[in-house]
Amino acid sequence: MSEAAKWGAMTSSLDPSQKELLVGGSLSSRFSKLPLWLSHPSNIGGFYGFLVSIALILPYAMTEKYWFQLWILHCSLLVFATALLGMASRLLNLVTKRMPMSVNRKILYSTPFLGFGLITMVSTDLISNSNITQYLAWGLMMLPGPLYIHISWAPRWRLLCMIEDELNPFENHDKVDLDEPQEVTEVAGQDSDLIEIIEELDSEE
Repeated sequence: MSEAAKWGAMTSSLDPSQKELLVGGSLSSRFSKLPLWLSHPSNIGGFYGFLVSIALILPYAMTEKYWFQLWILHCSLLVFATALLGMASRLLNLVTKRMPMSVNRKILYSTPFLGFGLITMVSTDLISNSNITQYLAWGLMMLPGPLYIHISWAPRWRLLCMIEDELNPFENHDKVDLDEPQEVTEVAGQDSDLIEIIEELDSEE
């Protein structure tokens, strides 16, 4: 039996709301297509830390004399920290068995840019370099990945592991009631451009 057929057989008994909760939005659905060992919350966290580190190459190269050594050090620390937070989220969800929830996109998408901008201003002496600004900048850059993993991906990964073991992750739970969205036409009226934007946002996590 192929993997797709096996997956379909295991999820055929779930109702639509449970399947939607299991798959999630566009970001989670991409991760769910990976092998479970590769999509472990710790690995996803470390990958996020590496992506943030790549964005720091340019400001480091422009402001530090021995920038590569410093970047390697900070890259290693960042990847280790985000991977550790991913592991902690996995262990916490193993105990609490909390179901996945959606993450506020405004927080998820904006904070890395705020942190990156703050790091840039510190590096170019536009603002004073202090422990507070350093912690704030690094915290803003690190927040989205661990936040998404803790709230959304770690719980969903646990459900996927149960499905892989041919267990029903919703066996001891009541039917999942997802918030019923308003009809697009009720929100946007007859504005075709606004309807298209709403439908595009609804397709993302």
